[in-house]
Amino acid sequence: MKIKAVIIDDEANNIENLQLIIAKHCPDLLIAATAENISDGIKIIAEHQPDLLFLDIQMQQGSGFDLLTALPEIKFEVIFITAYDKYGIQAIKFSALDYLLKPINIIEFKAAVSKAESRINEKKQNLNIENLLTYMKYGNREPKIALPTLKETVYVKITDVVRCEAENNYTTFHLNSGEQVLVCKTLKEFADLLKPHDFIRTHQSHLVNLHCIKSHLKEDGGTLLLENLQKVPISRQNREMVKLRLADLGY
Repeated sequence: MKIKAVIIDDEANNIENLQLIIAKHCPDLLIAATAENISDGIKIIAEHQPDLLFLDIQMQQGSGFDLLTALPEIKFEVIFITAYDKYGIQAIKFSALDYLLKPINIIEFKAAVSKAESRINEKKQNLNIENLLTYMKYGNREPKIALPTLKETVYVKITDVVRCEAENNYTTFHLNSGEQVLVCKTLKEFADLLKPHDFIRTHQSHLVNLHCIKSHLKEDGGTLLLENLQKVPISRQNREMVKLRLADLGY
């Protein structure tokens, strides 16, 4: 069965290019309609009820987020497309959604479409979009991060995360409730994402919430004792950076 898609982008050349890519690499997608502004985009979504939306983030009339906020409900998957690697990207990553940078990388494009097709076929409710719009509305006030596990996506307040630990290509999130969540992403991805929220890489395998540190122990060249009484090592190469961050907090 064909998956019905629509494209919303304020540049006709981008729409045409995306249509060519889809025709060549994703024959199971049917482009039902396209629009070059937010108001027309809202109309074609209401008219065609797509399974998948390719959405430009930044347009002259407003942002793709403005369009999503204006919709009464969202029953489709979204793949964001942008020429800017910063605009709204953190919010999208926090919500475990897919985005593509222009010019479009074909391998990344096919991977994003494949993931969207799986979710469409499984008929899963798209809570990731709801999380994104909440993040865009409230910013850094109690934001939640989407954690994709093997069975589901878990939404956790960042302030509830004590630390993260690398498990090969996976990451274990340790929460202040004592719960552990094994996530299908590497620690590096979360290190970049959580750095603005006072998380620090103490070791190749450890990422720590600075607000959950109980004390700095001098044993074994440096260890952090956390409020949950877990101990986290500090590597030699990270020792000076950790010391500076701890000094900022009065340790």
